[in-house]
Amino acid sequence: MMTLSSISRFISSSVGLKYHHKRSISQFSTASSAETVYNHLQTSGGNIEKTLASMRLKLDAKCVSQVLHRCYPSQSQMGLRFFIWAGIHSSYRHSYFMFSKACELYRIRQNPSVVFDVLEAYRVEGCSVNLKTFKVVFNMCKEAKLADEALRVLRKMPEFRLHADNVVYNIVIRLFCDKGDLDMAESLVEEMSGLELYPDLITYMVMIKGFCNVGRLDDACGLFKFMKKHGCLPNVVVYSALLDGFCKLGDMERALKLLKEMEKEGGDCSPNVVTYTSVIQNLCDKGQSMEALLILDRMEARGCFPTRVTVSSLIKGFVEEDEIEQVYKLIDRVVKSGSVTKNDCYSSLVVSLERVGKPEEAEKVFRTMLDSGVKPNSLVCTIMLKKLCLEGFMVDGYCLFDELEKMECLSSIDSDTYSILLVGLCQQRHLVQAAKLARVMLNKGIKLKAPYVDTIAEVLMKSGDEELVKQLTRISR
Repeated sequence: MMTLSSISRFISSSVGLKYHHKRSISQFSTASSAETVYNHLQTSGGNIEKTLASMRLKLDAKCVSQVLHRCYPSQSQMGLRFFIWAGIHSSYRHSYFMFSKACELYRIRQNPSVVFDVLEAYRVEGCSVNLKTFKVVFNMCKEAKLADEALRVLRKMPEFRLHADNVVYNIVIRLFCDKGDLDMAESLVEEMSGLELYPDLITYMVMIKGFCNVGRLDDACGLFKFMKKHGCLPNVVVYSALLDGFCKLGDMERALKLLKEMEKEGGDCSPNVVTYTSVIQNLCDKGQSMEALLILDRMEARGCFPTRVTVSSLIKGFVEEDEIEQVYKLIDRVVKSGSVTKNDCYSSLVVSLERVGKPEEAEKVFRTMLDSGVKPNSLVCTIMLKKLCLEGFMVDGYCLFDELEKMECLSSIDSDTYSILLVGLCQQRHLVQAAKLARVMLNKGIKLKAPYVDTIAEVLMKSGDEELVKQLTRISR
């Protein structure tokens, strides 16, 4: 008869084995799925899609990524055919990141012929392809910014007895607008009408934005009126595209008139924080910060509160116009409302003062921040640390670094700043501080910049801590 303790051990052992088995399956299932797919593709005999369909796979991004890597570069066409097939699989859809990864790995932008090799293979083998198949290809062209190639793919669709829909035409039109070829984009819109595919909200938005980007504001306005006349009502995205066009070309009078129209229309046309911020930025850039402040009033009155970017634009504008009193009033206002933190406001002020050539005022604000416990952001910390280093005040730089480290302000400081400070301490033979900084870098896993490694290693050896030098150079090679 089993004792109570032996039963307990038996149960524990069984549970442990089951847990270990489940964990093993979990750890290796993705890897084995990718390996299984790759092995089947190897033996498919050319009928890749049929082989894949017979496998009844449950795909995920990790599996797709691993198969792509296995196929590249020796079997690129097979890898792309798998990628296209996976993009229309019932249990999976490619993310934007996955399209980006595939285009980068297979160098689609540099070598777009691989896409046409796949289409030719479909034609020669008589593969069954549909509109969804082509949409994956169009999205690859979109990610790789291949306008001419996307048009070629569009022209190949009839060979497969397929016709493009609005989604396809919008992708190709967008590519030509981004390229600045509005004549081709316009001709594609006309072509849509001939096929009884009428421009939709996305088509108009893309075209209006395209016209604005090449400075054809009259055409953008004409199209805007045309779409309203023909029953396609614009939303905030379309309005904002036109408003941005006015702002970029400096026509603030028309921009403000359009903003007023958006406020009057309301609903889907109501300006959002991005719309208001765009107007505020452009007014500030033109030296009209007080006018921009009035836009902030309108914005808040409609329940739309500013972001860090909005406030930074106003602070920059007031500093450039030497209206420092207005800056402090603005900071008090937005901090009190809870829209933007005191940390972000004062950090923006320091950066703006530095950029307009007022370093003494910037340092004064920076020191006030530290004394009052207001944390500067990573950009401000970087500016101030590098400034001390470039002026040769390495010990002061280290003391500031130590102070910022204690305030936990250095999470985003780049390795370049660490390296400049460390090499400066070494060159001035401040070995105690240099060794302390080197240990901080080791603890954070921060690599030294290549040009500094040998210089720093040579000096730190004199501190007698050979293990420190060894570890520091090892992670930096």
